[in-house]
Amino acid sequence: MSTDRPPQREDHATKGRYVLTRNGVEAEITFSVTTPTLIIADHTSVPDALRGTGVGVALVAFMVTDARTRGIKIVPLCPFVNAQRRKHPEWADAFAT
Repeated sequence: MSTDRPPQREDHATKGRYVLTRNGVEAEITFSVTTPTLIIADHTSVPDALRGTGVGVALVAFMVTDARTRGIKIVPLCPFVNAQRRKHPEWADAFAT
C-alpha cells in the first residue's frame, strides 16, 4: 500500500495549507486568507527525509496552478516561495505585485 499522496489544498476559515505526502512524510506550505482573492504564503516546511527531492518546488508549482484556476493572487511572504517566484518568471501572473 502506497503512502504517497499528490499535492492537495486544505482550507480552513482564515488559513490553509498545500500538502504533499511521500513515503508517509508530509511537506507543506501554509497560507493565510486575506481576501477572497488573495492569500499569503507564509511558511514552507520540508522535513529532512524529503529535502533535495523537489517536493518544495512541486508544492509551489501546485499552489501557482491552484491560484490561477481559482483566480486568486499569492503574496510570497515565505522566503522559499519568494525565491521560487524569482526563479520562475513564468509564474509572475499568480503573484500579487
